[in-house]
Amino acid sequence: MAYSTINKSTDNFNTKLYTGNGSTNAITGVGFQPDWVWCKERGASGDHRLFDAVRGATKDLVSNNTDAEATSATSLTAFNTDGFTLGSEGGINGSSDTFVSWNWKAGTGQGSSNTDGSTGTTVSVNTTAGFSIVKWTGTSGNTTIGHGLGVIPTMVIAKNTGGSGTNWIVYHKDLSSGYYIKLNLTNAQDNGNAYFTADPTNNILSLTGSTAMNNNGNSMIAYCFAEKTGYSKFGSYVGNGNADGTFVYTGFKPAFVMYKKAIQTGGNTGRWSIRDNKRDTFNVATKGLAANSNSAENTGSQYWDLDMLSNGFKLRTTEHETNGNGETFIYMAFGQSLVGSNNIPATAR
Repeated sequence: MAYSTINKSTDNFNTKLYTGNGSTNAITGVGFQPDWVWCKERGASGDHRLFDAVRGATKDLVSNNTDAEATSATSLTAFNTDGFTLGSEGGINGSSDTFVSWNWKAGTGQGSSNTDGSTGTTVSVNTTAGFSIVKWTGTSGNTTIGHGLGVIPTMVIAKNTGGSGTNWIVYHKDLSSGYYIKLNLTNAQDNGNAYFTADPTNNILSLTGSTAMNNNGNSMIAYCFAEKTGYSKFGSYVGNGNADGTFVYTGFKPAFVMYKKAIQTGGNTGRWSIRDNKRDTFNVATKGLAANSNSAENTGSQYWDLDMLSNGFKLRTTEHETNGNGETFIYMAFGQSLVGSNNIPATAR
């Protein structure tokens, strides 16, 4: 079992379930003031809605499409000390509808200036938990931007917020060198456009000027992660195609896991599966959502089956999208129980 310098993981990440009321709705119980809030309706189809404190309340992005940032005065209206406040918009607060929100803590407020790269950024950073939100304006040429983590990011999720029709671009340390993958699509890794001119460093991301990730004059946002022992893990696994599936060691009991086929065989692609410990409270966990789809929560397909264990997760399906034999998958995971100086062990459920 891994030990961690983070005593209480829920000070930095937490999943919160809520029921909409069609009016002003103060969601509490997150445990901290979130800086990145990702919401999804569970019982019916509806877009994933992503908000962050750097861009500001009421400004949302959708992970399952290529739309530019939209502003809605009745969406998420405030980031609060123990959660967030919603307006009357049905897609995020429909009366009696059920929702899940995944919440991360970065820095404070709308961030501060960072001049580590050749193009200045606004950065909100939580170096303890290895998470930063980076905002910048695209340039006409290759550029570097500061991410604020002080260590090399293991995963970056980025979007051109000012341009419609632009894909979400994901860097992950376990993709093939020079490759990226798209959050809004089922496609495997690709190297068709060089969005990054080099791998990240302790201080900067290196971007190509001729792509949608750095269009001249467009606003951009990136969510950057660095792995922290006992709290977060960014890695890969190889499926075995068996219902007694691959076990993935994280060193903690997962509170959140998102995983995706990175290298496809035979033309098979795969969704971005999202699992958490609040929608599924016992094993086998069956309640799935996909970051690239607006579909309702699915519990009727073996595709979603997995166990969340005291020190990792284990696939429980023969489905090629999540456990294809010999196929490579990437994942990001955050823990719910740690063994740190508080001496609270992670236990199975």
